[in-house]
Amino acid sequence: MLGCPAKRPTMTDRDILLFSYGTLQLESVQRSSFGRRLDGEPDAMTGYTRTMVEITDPEVLAASGERFHPIVSPSDDPLDEVAGMVFRISAEELAAADRYEVADYRRVQVRLKSGRDAWGYVRA
Repeated sequence: MLGCPAKRPTMTDRDILLFSYGTLQLESVQRSSFGRRLDGEPDAMTGYTRTMVEITDPEVLAASGERFHPIVSPSDDPLDEVAGMVFRISAEELAAADRYEVADYRRVQVRLKSGRDAWGYVRA
Protein backbone atom coordinates (compact mmCIF):
# COMPACT_ATOMS: atom_id res chain seq x y z
CA MET A 1 0.00 0.00 0.00
CA LEU A 2 1.46 3.33 -1.04
CA GLY A 3 1.14 6.29 1.26
CA CYS A 4 1.03 9.92 0.26
CA PRO A 5 4.42 11.56 0.21
CA ALA A 6 5.05 13.90 3.11
CA LYS A 7 4.49 17.54 2.27
CA ARG A 8 7.71 19.50 2.34
CA PRO A 9 7.49 22.94 3.90
CA THR A 10 7.96 25.83 1.50
CA MET A 11 8.91 29.45 2.10
CA THR A 12 5.29 30.44 1.46
CA ASP A 13 3.76 28.07 4.03
CA ARG A 14 2.10 30.27 6.64
CA ASP A 15 2.02 27.91 9.59
CA ILE A 16 3.95 30.01 12.13
CA LEU A 17 2.03 32.05 14.70
CA LEU A 18 3.37 35.52 15.49
CA PHE A 19 1.86 37.64 18.26
CA SER A 20 2.08 41.42 18.00
CA TYR A 21 1.07 43.98 20.61
CA GLY A 22 2.69 46.93 18.82
CA THR A 23 3.88 48.28 15.50
CA LEU A 24 3.85 44.93 13.67
CA GLN A 25 0.09 45.46 13.64
CA LEU A 26 0.49 48.60 11.48
CA GLU A 27 -0.26 48.13 7.79
CA SER A 28 2.74 50.32 6.85
CA VAL A 29 5.10 48.09 8.86
CA GLN A 30 3.53 44.91 7.48
CA ARG A 31 3.84 46.09 3.88
CA SER A 32 7.46 47.22 4.31
CA SER A 33 8.47 44.08 6.26
CA PHE A 34 6.37 41.36 4.62
CA GLY A 35 5.17 42.87 1.34
CA ARG A 36 1.55 42.30 2.32
CA ARG A 37 -1.07 43.18 4.92
CA LEU A 38 -1.48 40.40 7.48
CA ASP A 39 -4.83 39.06 8.62
CA GLY A 40 -4.95 38.40 12.34
CA GLU A 41 -7.12 37.50 15.28
CA PRO A 42 -7.27 39.23 18.67
CA ASP A 43 -5.47 37.48 21.50
CA ALA A 44 -3.34 38.39 24.53
CA MET A 45 -0.07 37.53 26.28
CA THR A 46 -0.79 36.72 29.92
CA GLY A 47 1.70 37.42 32.69
CA TYR A 48 3.27 40.41 30.91
CA THR A 49 3.10 44.20 31.25
CA ARG A 50 3.62 46.79 28.54
CA THR A 51 5.82 49.91 28.63
CA MET A 52 7.48 52.02 25.91
CA VAL A 53 10.99 52.13 24.44
CA GLU A 54 12.54 54.88 22.30
CA ILE A 55 13.50 53.76 18.79
CA THR A 56 16.50 55.31 17.04
CA ASP A 57 16.92 52.96 14.04
CA PRO A 58 16.11 55.09 10.94
CA GLU A 59 14.57 52.20 8.96
CA VAL A 60 12.25 51.20 11.81
CA LEU A 61 11.30 54.86 12.36
CA ALA A 62 10.51 55.22 8.65
CA ALA A 63 8.38 52.06 8.58
CA SER A 64 6.42 52.80 11.76
CA GLY A 65 6.40 56.60 11.82
CA GLU A 66 6.63 56.33 15.61
CA ARG A 67 9.60 57.25 17.85
CA PHE A 68 8.32 55.28 20.87
CA HIS A 69 7.26 51.65 20.52
CA PRO A 70 5.59 49.37 23.06
CA ILE A 71 7.68 46.66 24.68
CA VAL A 72 6.66 43.94 27.15
CA SER A 73 8.32 42.36 30.15
CA PRO A 74 7.28 39.45 32.36
CA SER A 75 5.09 40.47 35.27
CA ASP A 76 4.88 39.16 38.82
CA ASP A 77 1.09 39.10 38.44
CA PRO A 78 -0.21 36.20 36.30
CA LEU A 79 -3.45 38.18 35.78
CA ASP A 80 -1.61 40.93 33.87
CA GLU A 81 -2.09 40.71 30.14
CA VAL A 82 -1.11 42.55 26.98
CA ALA A 83 -3.69 42.60 24.19
CA GLY A 84 -2.71 42.28 20.55
CA MET A 85 -3.13 40.26 17.40
CA VAL A 86 -1.89 36.83 16.36
CA PHE A 87 -0.91 36.36 12.71
CA ARG A 88 -0.12 33.32 10.55
CA ILE A 89 3.17 33.89 8.77
CA SER A 90 5.86 31.99 6.87
CA ALA A 91 9.41 31.24 7.99
CA GLU A 92 10.61 33.91 5.57
CA GLU A 93 8.24 36.44 7.16
CA LEU A 94 9.43 35.47 10.66
CA ALA A 95 12.98 36.24 9.53
CA ALA A 96 11.74 39.62 8.22
CA ALA A 97 10.13 40.34 11.61
CA ASP A 98 13.46 39.53 13.29
CA ARG A 99 15.19 42.03 10.98
CA TYR A 100 12.58 44.70 11.80
CA GLU A 101 12.90 44.42 15.59
CA VAL A 102 15.76 46.39 17.16
CA ALA A 103 18.21 45.08 19.78
CA ASP A 104 15.87 46.07 22.65
CA TYR A 105 13.68 43.08 21.70
CA ARG A 106 14.25 39.34 21.68
CA ARG A 107 11.94 36.73 20.18
CA VAL A 108 10.51 34.09 22.55
CA GLN A 109 7.81 31.44 22.42
CA VAL A 110 4.77 32.54 24.45
CA ARG A 111 1.54 30.88 25.48
CA LEU A 112 -1.38 33.14 24.54
CA LYS A 113 -4.62 33.60 26.46
CA SER A 114 -6.33 31.44 23.81
CA GLY A 115 -3.96 28.57 24.70
CA ARG A 116 -2.06 28.80 21.41
CA ASP A 117 1.74 29.01 21.37
CA ALA A 118 3.19 31.83 19.27
CA TRP A 119 6.39 33.76 18.76
CA GLY A 120 6.46 37.19 20.36
CA TYR A 121 9.00 39.90 21.10
CA VAL A 122 9.84 40.85 24.69
CA ARG A 123 12.38 43.15 26.33
CA ALA A 124 15.88 41.80 25.69
